[in-house]
Amino acid sequence: MAVTQPRSRAGARTTARGGARRRARAAKARRAPRESVLAERFAVFAECLLTGVWITVASLPLVTVPAAFAAGARHLRRRTAHEGGGRREFVADFRAAVRGGWLVGAAGWAAAAAVWVDVQAVRAGIPGGPLVGAVGLFALIGGAVAGLRAAAVWEPGAAWRELLADAGRRTVLDPAGSFLLVGGLVVVTCSALIVAPLAVPVLGAVAAAAVAVEERRRRR
Repeated sequence: MAVTQPRSRAGARTTARGGARRRARAAKARRAPRESVLAERFAVFAECLLTGVWITVASLPLVTVPAAFAAGARHLRRRTAHEGGGRREFVADFRAAVRGGWLVGAAGWAAAAAVWVDVQAVRAGIPGGPLVGAVGLFALIGGAVAGLRAAAVWEPGAAWRELLADAGRRTVLDPAGSFLLVGGLVVVTCSALIVAPLAVPVLGAVAAAAVAVEERRRRR
C-alpha cells in the first residue's frame, strides 16, 4: 500500500493534465478565427480615414482643433488596443478635451496670425523681415508638432499646460518623431492645395502618426 498510493496519485495528476490539454485544444478549436494581418491593417487604415472625418467636423469652430485631435487620437488608441469605442465615445472625449483645449486652439490661431503678418513683412521687403519670418515659421511648425504630440497622449482630466510642456521637451529630444509629424503636416497641406477634400481623411492619418510616434517614444 505504501508503494501503490504514490503511483495512483501520479497517475491521477497525469490524467488531469491530459484532460486540461484536451479542453484547451477544444476551446481553441471553438474560438473564432483571427483576422489576417492584412485585414487588420486595412481595418486600422479605414478607421484612420473615418477618424479624419470626425476630426474635421469637430474642428469647424477652429479653436477646437486640439480637442478634436485629442479625441481622435484616443479613439485610435482604443482601436489599436482592440477595445470598444465609436462615435459616442469620440464625442464624450471631445467634450472633455475642449474644456481647456479651446484656449490652446485660440493661442495657436493667434500664433498663426502673427506668422502671417511676418510673411507679409517679408514680401513687403521690410529690413530684417526674412529673419523674423523664418523664426516665426519654425516656431509655428514646432508648436504644431508639440500640439500633436500633446493631443496623442491626452487623457480625460489631463491638464493641457502640462501636456504641452512635456510635449515641447519630447519635440526637441525626439527629432526623428518630430520630423515624421512635420511630414504628415506637409502631406495635409499638399492634399488641401491639390484637392481640398483629400485633406479630410488625411487628418486621421496624421493623428495616427502622432499616436505611433508617442508609442515609439514610450517603448524606447
